[in-house]
This record gives sequence, C-alpha cells and structure tokens, in this order.
Amino acid sequence: MKTLLSAALLSFTLWAAPAAAQDPNEPRWSLAIHGGAGTLDPERITPELRAEYEAALQDALDRGTQILKDGGSAVDAVKAAIVPLEDNPLFNAGRGAVFTWEGENELDASIMVGGDRSAGAVTGVKAIKNPILLADKVRTESRHVFLSGAGAEEFAADKGLETAGPEWFATERRREALERMKARQLSATDVDHKFGTVGAVALDLSGNLAAGTSTGGMTGKRWGRIGDSPMIGAGNYADNRSCAVSATGSGEYFIRVGVAKEICSRLFYRLLRERDAVQATVPVDEQGVPEYYIHASEFGIEASAAQEEADAVMAEVKGLGGSGGVILVTPDGHALYSFNTTGMYRGRATSDGVNEVAIFAGE
Repeated sequence: MKTLLSAALLSFTLWAAPAAAQDPNEPRWSLAIHGGAGTLDPERITPELRAEYEAALQDALDRGTQILKDGGSAVDAVKAAIVPLEDNPLFNAGRGAVFTWEGENELDASIMVGGDRSAGAVTGVKAIKNPILLADKVRTESRHVFLSGAGAEEFAADKGLETAGPEWFATERRREALERMKARQLSATDVDHKFGTVGAVALDLSGNLAAGTSTGGMTGKRWGRIGDSPMIGAGNYADNRSCAVSATGSGEYFIRVGVAKEICSRLFYRLLRERDAVQATVPVDEQGVPEYYIHASEFGIEASAAQEEADAVMAEVKGLGGSGGVILVTPDGHALYSFNTTGMYRGRATSDGVNEVAIFAGE
C-alpha cells in the first residue's frame, strides 16, 4: 500500500517536494519578518540608510532564527524577532511610532499560535514598551483575546510588563511628518511613504506555526482609529493546518478583505481539494471501497501554489484600492512574501539554508 500511496502522491502536481539541502524526514523550521511595505524609491534611500535597515532586519531575523535552531517554539521566535523592531526608531512600531492627530503615539499589536489558535491583541496603548509582549500576555494569561486603551494598560501593570514614557516612543522624524500633514492638508499616504508595521511568522521543529504583528498605525489618525494590525484575521493569523500570516498596508482595505484569514483559508481548502483529487486515483474494490484513504497530513502544497493564493488575495486588496503586503510561512516550511507596492522591508530564513533580507521589489 505504501508503494501505491507514494506513486499517487508523487504524481500529484502540488506535492511540496523537500529541498535537496535537507533530509525530507527531518523536522523543518522557517521564519519570515517584515518592517512595512509602501512606495519605496531606491533613488531616495542613501547607502548608509539602506545599510541601517538591512542590519536591523538581519538582527531581528537572527534573533528569531536562533530560537528555532535551538528547538524553541514558533511563538517565542516571533516575539524575539519583533521586539528589536519595536525598539528600533526606523520602524513604525513601539519606539518610532507615528503620531496621532492629537500628537500622541498609540500602539497596536496582535499574536496568534497555530496549534490551538490561541490569540491575543491590544490597541490604543500609549505606555507599553513592547506591545507584542502585552498581546502575548493577553493570549496566555487572560480570558480574552482583545484589550484596548486604559484597560489593556491596567492589565499590563498587573502582569508587570515594562512601561515607557512618551519620550521613548517619540521621534523628530515622525513629529515632522505630522506637522507637514497638518500644514499642507496632506493625507496619511502622502507623508507615510511606507506602511510601517512590523511582523514575524514562524514554523518550529514541532510543526507549530505562529504569527505576530505590531504597529503605530497611520500618521494623523483620529477618533480612536484602529487598523488591521491588531485584528485577528485581518492583519494577523496562524493555523497549523494552512499557514501563518502577518500583514502590513492600508488597514481599512485589509480589514474589508480579511487578508490574513483569507490567505490561510484559501490554502486550507486548496489542500482539501487536492487531497480529494488524489483520493479519486486510489483503486477501489468491488463494492467501491477505496483500498486506502489519503489524509491531508500526508502531503502539502508547494511554494508556487501558496504564492499563487497569497498573490490572489493581494490582488483583491489592490482591486479595492488598497496597497501593502504580507509575509507567510506554511507547514511545509515555505517562507514567502506577497506585496503590491514598490517595496517591503523583509527577511526570511529556513532550515534549508535560506537567509536573506531585502527592501525593493525584484530583490
């Protein structure tokens, strides 16, 4: 039966054949990160600034990778990668967050684990040094999924999370963007050339997936605006059956499409459809009973198929008028990107030996 099963699976065009660099029987790990997508112009970034971004991305990638190499969990790798991005004023998350219309920094974050689909999220916090850590505390130590504002900060105090004053988050570059927006009556996209959200997705050696996203939102946001980043299913999602996704972009459109969950759902149902197609090739006895049954766990979707589904969702976002990008990791260890902008600060590393960071499209 094993011979017949192997033949059926190998004939199936979407079988995710393991890379030659790794024994297919060995557990795999994978990590992808992002630091925002948007209208990025290679002519407007100096070699020195590019080097700063690349170093920051590589540092975050290395921290998460080390967790996975050592056999740590996907969720710990996600946190390890996101914290230094939140601490770096180059990115719009934590320190370096953009200003609201009122001149404050309001922070959002979410995190999700693919095994039990536990999740935690916070929005509108102003004094939490690393919002991604608070989101994870909500996931693990509360009865809730989503906390906001003063209540979220009260919960953080109860859990002893590190706080910081307004001076920690504020940067002159972000303040100037707000002033320029008000003086010239510009839109947020006119002053924010990239949607500066940070995120990470990971697969660990135990086969568990996790995703995390953190942001300062949009310059000049008003009336308690909440984007997609802290919304489970829109800017963040993880499910061991399909993928882990973190998004960055024009949040209103990502919410309307439900981008992160939509990608995971597409991969899951594609896997089921292809499993049924393989099952149809299995010989049956005189009563029409198959000689054996195919299980989804016995095969996977190759990188090109996962890329196709992610690209289709991002095309839908673009069709509505939105822009941005996603990172995703699949149970087979594929670490992928999809974005409809000129660039996205990003990086990925896998147990197959991939280790890279990039900024512009085509890199």
